[in-house]
Amino acid sequence: MKEIKEIIVVEGKTDKAYLLTFLKADILTCNGSAIDGFSIEYLKQLADTRGVIILTDPDYPGTKIRNEIADKIPNCKHAFIDKSKAIKHNKVGVAECDKDEILKALENKITFNNIKNENPLTNSDLMNLNLVGQNSKINKEKVCNYFHLGHCNAKTMLKRLNLLNITYNQLKESLV
Repeated sequence: MKEIKEIIVVEGKTDKAYLLTFLKADILTCNGSAIDGFSIEYLKQLADTRGVIILTDPDYPGTKIRNEIADKIPNCKHAFIDKSKAIKHNKVGVAECDKDEILKALENKITFNNIKNENPLTNSDLMNLNLVGQNSKINKEKVCNYFHLGHCNAKTMLKRLNLLNITYNQLKESLV
């Protein structure tokens, strides 16, 4: 069993039960789009003392929960699972994902940086590297996988890259 010292936040009881079959960790659940059983203030304390990892489903509700928590707790960590590997029986989610894929996501967790990026990436940079517009899907997937950003559109990708203080050259290298 892999031990995780940070608190893991997941969406539901099924996700928690599944993770506990192969992880030794403290796991908090949100039920649906509401944060149940704990407050944001409690999560802030946990983020400061033990760390918090957000591991939500790779779908719209999961992204909404992730963003809601991340807006209020900027020092939390993010573990993203690939949506294409998290589908089983017409359901999308953490509980439908392979154990190895979840372990990989937890190993590659990221923390967005709150330090202002001196040279933030722009939409023009994305255009120059064929990360927006027609025929950009493969490059976008490459970048998202390389930096462990999770599935995202160009606007979200740009925001996440800038939060990680990724430079133009680092972005360019990820496409090689």
